[in-house]
Amino acid sequence: MINAIDPNQLLTQMRATQAQATQQPVANPQSGGTSNVDFSGLMKSAIDQVNQTQQAAGKAKTAFEMGDPNVSLADAMIASQKASVAFEATLQVRNKLVKAYEEVMRMSV
Repeated sequence: MINAIDPNQLLTQMRATQAQATQQPVANPQSGGTSNVDFSGLMKSAIDQVNQTQQAAGKAKTAFEMGDPNVSLADAMIASQKASVAFEATLQVRNKLVKAYEEVMRMSV
């Protein structure tokens, strides 16, 4: 039996993800500006999250295929789509970064 998707739970997850994605750097009162952000650390963290999402989706698919009664088809498909969207978003960010790098390299000094 397929469990229905709770729209309130889905909306709550979307809002939490949006809030996490739009977090701004915290102002540093001592320097009067914003704190330095470690770009490589942010990218590594984002890629690690995508990896975790893909691994969770793989585990959900495997559990469903093995007949685990605690994992429904809807759960496995939603996990798979979340992993797909996360990977696609990461790929688009990478493409934008490559384009920006190429544009900077074309600039004359």
